[in-house]
Amino acid sequence: MAKVELKQPIVQEISEHVKDAQSVVIVDYRGLTVAEDTQLRKQLREAGITYKVYKNTLMNFAFQGTEFESLAPVLEGPSAIAISTTDATAPARVLAKFAKTAPALEIKAGVVEGSFYDAEGMKAIAAVPSREELLSKFLGSIQSPIANFARVLKQIAEKDGSGEAAPAAEAAEA
Repeated sequence: MAKVELKQPIVQEISEHVKDAQSVVIVDYRGLTVAEDTQLRKQLREAGITYKVYKNTLMNFAFQGTEFESLAPVLEGPSAIAISTTDATAPARVLAKFAKTAPALEIKAGVVEGSFYDAEGMKAIAAVPSREELLSKFLGSIQSPIANFARVLKQIAEKDGSGEAAPAAEAAEA
């Protein structure tokens, strides 16, 4: 069997993974211990992120003609790929957090929602909170004025008591 026929299923597998991806991050995993790599894979799996090590040439073939084609220049040396189809910032966030404890892990670059980011750009993306965190902050900021308004109304009602409510009712009957 020819080498091309053996490699085609792997290129197809990569293409399937990145087809619906919101973000793809390329990392250099050189220098990670087996224990660190196992811990990293566990954290990525728990976050719903696909993490694989492929040959650079195979990733390059899979990226051709897609929005991830801009990653081709960073595909040098040992490279692993982290793919998320649900949360665009999750791979960068998990990898950057892990890189703080394992400095050997280096984020090379990534594509988030169609835009290419270098290593510094990926650090900025990693600082963005998750969608759930942003929604909870947003709802909290919306709920706060309403809760304060309700508290003020309650205090006014308690302060005025029934003395104000009774004359208003009598005036309405007249």
